[in-house]
Amino acid sequence: MAKPKNITQQLIESHLVTGDMTPGAEIGLRIDHVLQQDATGTLVMLELQAIGLTKVKAEKAVQYVDHNLLQTDFKNADDHVFLQAAAQKMGYHYSRAGNGISHVVHMEQFGVPGKSLLGSDSHSCAGGGLGMLAIGTGGLDVAMAAAGEPYYVKMPKVLGVELTGKLPDWVSAKDVVLEMLRRYDVNGAKGYVIEYYGEGLKNLSAWDRHVIANMGTEMGATSSVFPSDERTKEFLKQQGREGDWVELVADPGAEYEITDHIDLSKVEPMIACPSSPGNVVPVREVAGRPVSQVVIGSSANPGYRDFWMVSQMVKEKQIPAEVSLDVNPSSRQTIQSLTANGAMGDLMSSGARFHQTGCMGCIGMGQSPATGKISLRTMPRNFPGRSGTKDDQVYLCSPETAAASALMGEITDPRTLDFSYPKFKEPDQVKSGLTVVFPPKPASEDVEIELGPNIKPIPKFQRLEQEFQVPVLLKMGDNISTDEILKAGAEVLPLRSNIPAISKYAYQALSKSYYKQAKLSKDGHIVIAGENYAQGSSREHAALVPRYLGQRAVIAKSYARIGWQNLVNFGIIPFEFDNPSDYDDLDENDVLLFEDLREAITSDQPILAKNITTSSEILVKTKLSDRQVRVLLAGGVINDLKDKSYQATTKKTKQKDMAVV
Repeated sequence: MAKPKNITQQLIESHLVTGDMTPGAEIGLRIDHVLQQDATGTLVMLELQAIGLTKVKAEKAVQYVDHNLLQTDFKNADDHVFLQAAAQKMGYHYSRAGNGISHVVHMEQFGVPGKSLLGSDSHSCAGGGLGMLAIGTGGLDVAMAAAGEPYYVKMPKVLGVELTGKLPDWVSAKDVVLEMLRRYDVNGAKGYVIEYYGEGLKNLSAWDRHVIANMGTEMGATSSVFPSDERTKEFLKQQGREGDWVELVADPGAEYEITDHIDLSKVEPMIACPSSPGNVVPVREVAGRPVSQVVIGSSANPGYRDFWMVSQMVKEKQIPAEVSLDVNPSSRQTIQSLTANGAMGDLMSSGARFHQTGCMGCIGMGQSPATGKISLRTMPRNFPGRSGTKDDQVYLCSPETAAASALMGEITDPRTLDFSYPKFKEPDQVKSGLTVVFPPKPASEDVEIELGPNIKPIPKFQRLEQEFQVPVLLKMGDNISTDEILKAGAEVLPLRSNIPAISKYAYQALSKSYYKQAKLSKDGHIVIAGENYAQGSSREHAALVPRYLGQRAVIAKSYARIGWQNLVNFGIIPFEFDNPSDYDDLDENDVLLFEDLREAITSDQPILAKNITTSSEILVKTKLSDRQVRVLLAGGVINDLKDKSYQATTKKTKQKDMAVV
């Protein structure tokens, strides 16, 4: 008799192409849905052109425009034109600027329980709230999936979290995931899928589950998974897609590697303090601190209910003059729903400011807070400087806490308010007529792809050298985020399709001299880091740009999953210290010599790094699959794919010649 399986194992088994389901072993997964957003999608499209793909092979591929919406010059506008044409030509659906945030619109229009989804955005894991196997990763992995290749990832363990009870008034789904972050911090779920189960699920809507699944990536999780049950069916019926519903439940007797339990009735308002999503405390512990800005929205709290709740809390009240209440609607559908029942008017009357449907302030695309002032946000990340303000003081919280604080002008536990908790009722149906996602053009129609002057080809890289002697240009601490490696924001993101131009911002948050030093280091360089290097966003620019500037390797104590894979994809060696204490023995400007690299990496043996500066030695290691070894030796995924194509063509030619003979 087959061993009972939890939902995660069922989803993986049904999509398994290569490998076996042994935790830690590399597996290849068939991908049904491909999701791209514009901050990373431009590179994906350029990568697809580089590998010669003319038509996407995924079952459903969608290009969204939701990040770079500010058109202060031609750059973003040109990229939108390029993405629209490339999407239509290559077989993608296209969601234009203003439609809404990718994860939200995909859930509304395309999400199907039981399907796999790979997105070039780290918060693509939000699809797990609908019972999908949804994973965020770097754009090059997404390009390969679009081309019909499997997605390779280490087989995760499963962390089962039992939910019981019902959330009390003034507490919502954001408080649940913040409680999880209080327990697991930013890397405590690395190597796991978080699977939620238990009788408490019946009290959480599909949008509540989206909120919780969305921020699983902040704990380092590969994904988060919820069952597909009656609440899932209720959501799909609201969207007019009840026929897409299938039930997904764990087998009786299914087990998890680790289990945890949350009694929803005992959860209280929580808040993540600056400057980490894992720096979580109860709101009551920081209540009273003055607030300058409150931002509602983003993919972390995108549901109609969350905006409605804020509208009812501020209804017939005025936001204080010293507070800016900013509203980022998550989709056109949400705007339509808020308008239909008067909630939009209630928000406007309170003094709220409205912004475009999109990620906006979450990615530093506008809405930067004032110097030294506190900004409360219902967003998923508060890494240093991510908001666009260098010394930002960003806190993450629920819509209830955000609205209460906006009204009072200081961080406020919503349970202390002197009015009744608004009671929300899920609508039977929602209208989605305004959110038009354009299907791809028929194959017979010719589509011209326009490349604006800011769009440059993907740089080409050489195969891995046998040896190199390079300086250490930068030594960093723990939990370095991709925002610190290559920041986002309105100044930098418009350059995402121009690697030479965006390279000037590499590591700028950590070192003003890195770019100049990298350009002067003709033979390349390396960097040193502590634990959990390259956490956060999936943006592969954080690997591609350093590689363009000559980075040969990173030596770190450990890596975040997506950041580690992106390094391999672009041919940067992700070394780990064989002895973590050796981190203390390396300094910036030390020159390290690595010899016999190709043989050492192939044999999976510890590699000797000779410190020429101090006449000392340390051992480093890699944790690579056979496939990743091949990719590194080739100098990256694109080179490896071209090698495979060449070998296949050569084999066919030889077979043809033999047949003629």
